[in-house]
Amino acid sequence: LPGRNVLIVYAHQEPKSLNGSLKNVAVEELSKQGCSVTVSDLYAMQFEPRATRNDIVGCLHNLEEFDYGVEVREAYKRGDLSSDLIEEQKKVQEADLLIFQFPLYWFSMPAIMKGWMDRVLVEGFAHQFPDCYSSGFLKNKLALFSFTTGGSQEMYTKGGISGDIRYLLWPMQHGIMHYCGVKVLAPHICFAPESVSEEERKEMLLAWGQRLKTLWKEKPIDCSPEWYFK
Repeated sequence: LPGRNVLIVYAHQEPKSLNGSLKNVAVEELSKQGCSVTVSDLYAMQFEPRATRNDIVGCLHNLEEFDYGVEVREAYKRGDLSSDLIEEQKKVQEADLLIFQFPLYWFSMPAIMKGWMDRVLVEGFAHQFPDCYSSGFLKNKLALFSFTTGGSQEMYTKGGISGDIRYLLWPMQHGIMHYCGVKVLAPHICFAPESVSEEERKEMLLAWGQRLKTLWKEKPIDCSPEWYFK
């Protein structure tokens, strides 16, 4: 919809990969709808995934003992976070929708994207207990996890060797996004793209493009343990 802002946080090393193509489809389709689309291409940016004292500019809150969570919370209040974090937080602040595009690594997101979560979503900016879950500070935003897997869809079922794919989404969607108040749309999963034909990969891209056409009409999932584990 015109006037909507979208941030795509993208983690893949190869622009010609299926993840790269999925990201391009999203940029194209959402721009066509009149949305303003920003991409944080984490590998291209050489985004620093490690949470260190370099994230704080100027004096530390406690010179005796370094506590990262406390230090970034206090630095956020003072406006003393490093410029790369301020830049990403500004993108998040302006976004109506966050799309995370990545290949599943070891049942989770790649380290560079997890580092983005660790460093960007600081206390005071995204949440502050007890202001979490439905009262998290990012409560007027939507998020969508779009990712590829190595294993087939059958492997990620309740009876499959990897268990229900929803179990893996619990820490990402619920533990991070929902904790910060974000409403979560159903994930978009491309299963085992490396094991299918070129034709099927093209169909995956078409299906993503089709979904994006009506994305703004979708209702968020029920963010409850039942959705993930029942």
